[in-house]
Amino acid sequence: MQPSFGCHVMAKPTGSVCNIDCEYCFYQEKDKLYPERQSDWRMPDDTLDAYIKQHIEAQPGHEVQITWQGGEPTLMGLDFFQRAVELCDKYANGKQITHAFQTNGILLNDKWCEFFKQHNFLIGVSIDGPEDLHDHYRQTRSGKGTHQKVLAAIELLKKHQVEFNTLTVINALNVKHPLRVYQFLKSTGSTFLQFIPLVERDTAQQDNPIQNLASPGEAFGKVTKWSVDPEEYGQFLTTLFDYWVRNDIGRTFVQMFDTTLASWLGQPPGICIFSKQCGHAFALEANGDLYQCDHYVYPEYKLGNLHETTISEMNHSEEAIKFGKDKFDSLNDKCRQCRYLPACHGGCPKHRFERGPSGKIDHNYLCAGYFKYFKHVDEAMSIMARLLQNRRPASDIKYFLAEQPAPSKVVGRNDPCPCGSGKKYKKCCDK
Repeated sequence: MQPSFGCHVMAKPTGSVCNIDCEYCFYQEKDKLYPERQSDWRMPDDTLDAYIKQHIEAQPGHEVQITWQGGEPTLMGLDFFQRAVELCDKYANGKQITHAFQTNGILLNDKWCEFFKQHNFLIGVSIDGPEDLHDHYRQTRSGKGTHQKVLAAIELLKKHQVEFNTLTVINALNVKHPLRVYQFLKSTGSTFLQFIPLVERDTAQQDNPIQNLASPGEAFGKVTKWSVDPEEYGQFLTTLFDYWVRNDIGRTFVQMFDTTLASWLGQPPGICIFSKQCGHAFALEANGDLYQCDHYVYPEYKLGNLHETTISEMNHSEEAIKFGKDKFDSLNDKCRQCRYLPACHGGCPKHRFERGPSGKIDHNYLCAGYFKYFKHVDEAMSIMARLLQNRRPASDIKYFLAEQPAPSKVVGRNDPCPCGSGKKYKKCCDK
């Protein structure tokens, strides 16, 4: 009998349709996969019904998370998500249903927030830091910044006591300002921070009618100007960690740091890119097409359509299983021999477009940055792991660090703060 295992599905009810025009957005070009989307882009009610029913049935456990993303999901309107909640009640069959909702926040108002609060939606807000850093790439179609509207949305969420976190895309610009980005995000009231490194390539196939960006299988393609530099990303993470571990551990939660600590404890990581195997984390397009992953929405990675094959059947298909296993099976010797393999597992397969030790295109573009980060936090993570194993909070590491000078102490108290706030160090991060 075939073993049953669950899956994660990121539903995109608007497909790639969005109300802003982020320069770095990798998903905008997906409209070329669906030419009919110009006039008919909304997820139909029968697809919504089939998705909710099949997704709940595909989960063997008691808890089921429904995840909404885009494009921009609020463009569907509140009535669509009210129907989604009603369908969850209809098909729950005793299971506990929760909702996660990723948004740019532009369309949020009191009615949206009242709905989120009533149904316990967890809201992810996309924001890339202070206004100048955020608005550099995240603009409206008329070229205007979106930062102030995003901040207004966050205030509405706080007003209605809706649980939210922030998702920040680390790009070629904001990677240079780690503490400034971090301090700003904290100032919004966010206590759970996600940082996503931006890595995209222009396609080398100039005659490709459906894509401008390179697909995971392409061996060539120049990294885009907005993509993050590996060394700078490593420095971004180490700078944040040094500040966080001395000042905010136990109060502010950074997904990357939590995931790393889990690895040092021998537990499964909380981010798919660092899992030993990937897969079974699908992307659902508005018409019911199911793809292997949000970053693999290309024709060759389409598993099927839920109107023809159920999500459970696609989840247990040989194609889906092989896709997940290939991540580890295709690791090169350098990765297999790396001391940080249990924490990294080669990173996201989509980023493996650098030449490895054998000369093959099979090494992760971000390797240098990841290695820099893991090496830097190794000792502190080991201490925190031992603390937890001895039934003490990881935050007790502050007692071990109290006698060590913080790296930032080389800055004079009256010097400009290195976070870039424009304030003196003693009036800013030194607090």
